[in-house]
Amino acid sequence: MSFVLIHGAGMGASCWDPLLPLLEGDTLAVDLPGRGRRRSADPRSVTLADCTAAVVEDVEAANLEDIVLVAHSFAGVTATPAMPALAGRLRHVVFLSAVVPADGTRVLDQIDPDVRATVEESVQGGVYRQDPGGATAMLCNDMDAEQTGWMIDQLVDDSAALLTESVDLSGLRADIPRTYVRLTKDACYPPELQKRSAAVVGGDTVFLESGHMAMVTIPDQVAALLHRLSS
Repeated sequence: MSFVLIHGAGMGASCWDPLLPLLEGDTLAVDLPGRGRRRSADPRSVTLADCTAAVVEDVEAANLEDIVLVAHSFAGVTATPAMPALAGRLRHVVFLSAVVPADGTRVLDQIDPDVRATVEESVQGGVYRQDPGGATAMLCNDMDAEQTGWMIDQLVDDSAALLTESVDLSGLRADIPRTYVRLTKDACYPPELQKRSAAVVGGDTVFLESGHMAMVTIPDQVAALLHRLSS
């Protein structure tokens, strides 16, 4: 059994650090291009295809099998096209408050209007750079001061173009069990939008009482859920 974790926009693999020690089996937290061990990539040049390729590359390099693939937030549109390439290795795909808009649309068009305005204000010169105040409101609404400080320290620059590329959801046709996890206190990707994405994803839906960064605020509950889904 192994777990492969894909982070959302404006952060890297480090966002999974509170969860990793709680998972049983092999674990891989992917750094998408432009951050972490792939920080040499210019964020302004990164595409959705680059992100998907990074996931496949890391899985193949680690030679992982029997995988529970976990896509958080923006990673919904990264994990989906990776599903056919990894189909023979996947046991389950988990969409954790993941952004999965209608096929062929843009992520930016599908998010909450208030969040969209904050995101658009955070784009400069092709780079999406989150303001700590806005990020605190969107990501940390259920965190204590220590968790909030840690979370803000994890933020990185990201590619603004990823928000405006048309998404390819053909990977959802792969015959792989999947579960959408809806987070009831999420201020970044509100419950109504999660409901729409869950309908696009199909499969099962479960609920956790958490804000957007459940792997930080309730890592024990996330780990228990992932272990249950892997059984």
